[in-house]
Amino acid sequence: MDKFTVWLQNFTNIEQDILWKILITIAVLVVLKTIHLIVLKVMWKNIEEPRKRYRWKKTFTYIFVFIGFLILGRVWLQAFQSLATFLGLLTAGLAIALKDIITDIAGWVFIVWRKPFEVGDRVQVGEHAGDVIDIRLFQFSLLEIRNWVDADQSTGRIINVPNHKVLNDVLANFSKGFQYIWNEIPVLITFESNWQKAKVILQEIADKHAEYLSPYAKRRIKEASRKFMIFYKNLKPTVYTSVKDSGVLLTVRYLCEPRKRRLSEHAIWEDVLKAFNSTEGIDFAYPTKRTYYQNVKDFSMGGSEKLSVLEKDIIKGDTNDDI
Repeated sequence: MDKFTVWLQNFTNIEQDILWKILITIAVLVVLKTIHLIVLKVMWKNIEEPRKRYRWKKTFTYIFVFIGFLILGRVWLQAFQSLATFLGLLTAGLAIALKDIITDIAGWVFIVWRKPFEVGDRVQVGEHAGDVIDIRLFQFSLLEIRNWVDADQSTGRIINVPNHKVLNDVLANFSKGFQYIWNEIPVLITFESNWQKAKVILQEIADKHAEYLSPYAKRRIKEASRKFMIFYKNLKPTVYTSVKDSGVLLTVRYLCEPRKRRLSEHAIWEDVLKAFNSTEGIDFAYPTKRTYYQNVKDFSMGGSEKLSVLEKDIIKGDTNDDI
């Protein structure tokens, strides 16, 4: 071994002390990486659930990185024997030179400690929304939803968000606590339609598609109330009535799972279209314009001349109409 180190020192022109530190560093890294791979292999065989696999993988990775940092720090830095001095100097230097990185690490500590979200949760941070698929020291990754895709479905893009965003931006979690969201579907019908009958039909359809949520949702509220101030007295779907410029607006409000919002809307709208199509006296409303002509008494009997004059006036845009 001594002959090998002498030869290596002569070949690389590196001082013996530094050369020994390099060799020790390589040996430590190889040993830690080998142990890490063995542990992950054993874990992969014994744990089948993807979420648990991910958590254990991350936990072991952080442990081995920390152990390597301690060992190599002691090898390379004499000042590391005084841990307080080393950390003080390191913190002061990094705080000045690496402000963004430090805040990202602080954000990571907040995510790991407080758990505002976990892998698999659906969240929105600032203008970005998606499913959390990875959490790392400096950033976390989202499988994006919304953007050019409607109804909270995936775009297929992966967005890497710096960890400090959780400290600076508003964070919304769709999966924590109650684990359901309220969704609303507006249905606009004409003023001439039988809105009471339409409301009964919509209520029946809403009950059909949201009925199964109530018992489980009540249990979820009880569980969430232990940690959050969440109170809902009525979990049943409701149809609200209001009046708009173009007709009567009936709004269906119901509970659904965040990832099934589009599917629930799809099923409800199909039933609404079928029901309204087979029911007389109910018509969908849309913006329309009605024109009433004055001073034209009879178009059917002897009014052809008046009609032709009126048509000419319409073409010229000179009609006297009330809208």
